[in-house]
Amino acid sequence: MNFYAVIIGTEILNGRRVDKHFEFLRNELQKYGHELFASFVIKDDIELMKRTYKMIKEDPNAVMFSFGGIGSTPDDLTREVASEIFRDAPVVTHEKFKQDIINRFAEEAYPHRIHMADLPPNVALLHNPVNNMSGFSLDERFFFVPGFPSMAHPMLQNVIKKHFATAKPKYRQTLKAQTSENTLISIMQKLPSHIELSSLPIFIDSKPNVELSLAGEKEEEVLYYFQQFTDELKRKNIPYTLT
Repeated sequence: MNFYAVIIGTEILNGRRVDKHFEFLRNELQKYGHELFASFVIKDDIELMKRTYKMIKEDPNAVMFSFGGIGSTPDDLTREVASEIFRDAPVVTHEKFKQDIINRFAEEAYPHRIHMADLPPNVALLHNPVNNMSGFSLDERFFFVPGFPSMAHPMLQNVIKKHFATAKPKYRQTLKAQTSENTLISIMQKLPSHIELSSLPIFIDSKPNVELSLAGEKEEEVLYYFQQFTDELKRKNIPYTLT
């Protein structure tokens, strides 16, 4: 699964708010052995939202968590855009959510709040433990929650625990070597695509160092390819430490 975060909020980009969703989602996925594939912070802009959602939809392995834009103000565009991109249809009134809105707000549900119940066809509601103003999901792959962390985070904790609580374990080996990345590139190029490579250049006392990390689902494979790097460092008498 490729996990995407879409954080919608002009107020984050212009500095009026500080994003709290990325770190939360990264940490919550890590509890179950997952990691984010990509994260986007975008403006409340219809065309930008459409392009972002369309790109994610075209990934057959995508799972998306979208934050924000499901309220009742004119800049809350998520419901309509999601319906167009993921359902190719206009929004429809979700009768249960409509009744929830009426139960909570009575006559103040009209004329604006009631439109929060206008959702894409065939959604599943996501329970909001704070005020029962639901988020929604499509196909158990695309999840839409409010922008408020106090609401969104408990909602997604339940979603991730329910749908994504199991993952294949990943094995990792990491070293720091007193050399530049260039020394090890020829070996990096021989790695198979399913072995995750991370190479981070570091300067210590103005001298080049590198932190190199390999990860994969099969421990013996990770150890085999990792040894190619340690053997090369030993052959060239380059000091390194395992971390």
